[in-house]
Amino acid sequence: MFVDYKSISDDAKVWVYPSSRKFYKTEIETLENKVKSFVDNWKKGDENFTASYQLLHNRFIVFIADDEKSPLTNADIDASVAFILELQQTYDIELLDKMNVCFKQGEFVQYKELKDFKKLLKNKALTGKTIIFDNLIANNHDFKNNWEIPIEESWYNRFL
Repeated sequence: MFVDYKSISDDAKVWVYPSSRKFYKTEIETLENKVKSFVDNWKKGDENFTASYQLLHNRFIVFIADDEKSPLTNADIDASVAFILELQQTYDIELLDKMNVCFKQGEFVQYKELKDFKKLLKNKALTGKTIIFDNLIANNHDFKNNWEIPIEESWYNRFL
């Protein structure tokens, strides 16, 4: 059942899907409707299951699922991945590539392959203070507190 993301516990599971490009303004409303519909129907009929989503920076799709009272099964996870794969095809984007890095440059969010990110660090185009998005976080507490952090405070600091 879809709920406001603010009402979900800190222990809820989180999945962050960074888009290889920014969603266009003309795509946002339809995208949000699709994502909300998926979340609302995810584990339909299970009143103990609550989930939400956020669409952030016109680039990140975030699923938040509180499965404490109703654990997610492999089939539930498969359904979410199938939905993300469908979005990839519909919008001609990449959402599942975990070998990319998203970071802020001013007010803009950049999406780079890891090898290009390393080059930017080597060439001092980015510093340890650059804000990075840790898309590998696993729960709502970490999402709220550790998703946007300086490179020097993230696991990416090993590339500095």
